[in-house]
Amino acid sequence: MKIAIIGAGFGGMAAAYDLRNAGHDITIFESADYVGGLASGFKEPNWDWSVEKFYHHWFQTDKYMLGLIDELGLKDKVIFPRPLTVVYDKGKFYPFDSIVKMALFPGLGFGLDKIRFGFVGLFLRLTNNWRTLEKVTADSWMLKYAGKNVYEKMWKPLLIGKFGPYYQDVNMAWMWARIKARTTRLGTFEGGFQSFTNLFAERLKQQGVEIRLKARVESIKREQAGLSLRSDAGTESFDKVLVTTSPNLLAKLCSNLPSDYLKGLLELKSMGAVVMVLSLKHQLSEQGYYWFNLPKEAGFPILALVEHTNFVGAEHFGGDHILYAGDYLELGHEYFSLSDDELLERFMPAFKKINPAFEKDWVKKIWVNKTNYAQPVPLVNHSKNIPAIQTPIEGLYFASMSQVYPWDRGTNFAVEIGRRAAKMMK
Repeated sequence: MKIAIIGAGFGGMAAAYDLRNAGHDITIFESADYVGGLASGFKEPNWDWSVEKFYHHWFQTDKYMLGLIDELGLKDKVIFPRPLTVVYDKGKFYPFDSIVKMALFPGLGFGLDKIRFGFVGLFLRLTNNWRTLEKVTADSWMLKYAGKNVYEKMWKPLLIGKFGPYYQDVNMAWMWARIKARTTRLGTFEGGFQSFTNLFAERLKQQGVEIRLKARVESIKREQAGLSLRSDAGTESFDKVLVTTSPNLLAKLCSNLPSDYLKGLLELKSMGAVVMVLSLKHQLSEQGYYWFNLPKEAGFPILALVEHTNFVGAEHFGGDHILYAGDYLELGHEYFSLSDDELLERFMPAFKKINPAFEKDWVKKIWVNKTNYAQPVPLVNHSKNIPAIQTPIEGLYFASMSQVYPWDRGTNFAVEIGRRAAKMMK
């Protein structure tokens, strides 16, 4: 069969790998001039490693991603450091990445609240019954079982940071999946994620997959002979097409989808993201902390501050210290329209709270990356709203991070759903 895949992210590339191995003729269309999608990276001339545009890492439980890497013979290039994650309480940051450190965290006291926090965490780790949890919101479930103080101190800031105005609408299965899959060790690829995607793309090309960069698809239509795909290079016919982009983009590409499927796509909610990457002259966190969870209610202008070079060494980046300042935001938020310099002015007070010695002249260079589609918003009973991978149009398939539910978006489940779609298309 002649098959087109729209999108050269991890899901599209994983699907291409399996479909090509099954003997099909595969063409990947990618509108950008690089592979990797939201996990792609960039590199300065004095850096040995690339830096992801949007911060990424793997968990030790990411069996789909790590399994694919193993199949490709690249397992020896995956590393799993153990960086330090901290949470905020009354003007100070405390390590929060082990049972002992959680037990010592003063923000919950040392009585009933600490016990309830531990009980909730243990229950969510042990249960597999997410379908019951999706029937209630995380807001109401956590208030009931964790208690008001624990919820407002630990879980509410996370929900607000991730989902903004939708934080009270997100179902509890999302929280379950987030806690269930996490590990203290975080993984990356030697050279950065872009190094992996480049190696993967090269392998696909060697196997005969055609990867077209800067190839924007404009429409997909069902014709008598197959699926007609129109791009900026012209119109071609394919037996099957897999779309791995956002639900909104699928709706635009294929407006003749049946109304109920189209309506389902357009009703899915998602958050965008704005992430600033900075190269600094000096280390920001003197304690070597990697991930700062920042509560907006304490006045922080961002959800997370991530010092990448406290995860992998600054020696990989010519001695530059790499910092991420990121946030999930509803579409239309002012951060999407502010200039890079204006965003830097907004974010700098947060850097000062981390290290009072920070000055603007520490900043060597900044890069700001924005996307409208970064975090699906799973509402109550969300499993009923997930679009089918096989669309109602014969030969047209859809695999996106909006369908990996109840799991959270990320490269691991992008690989899983891409390979699941490929299995259906064989």
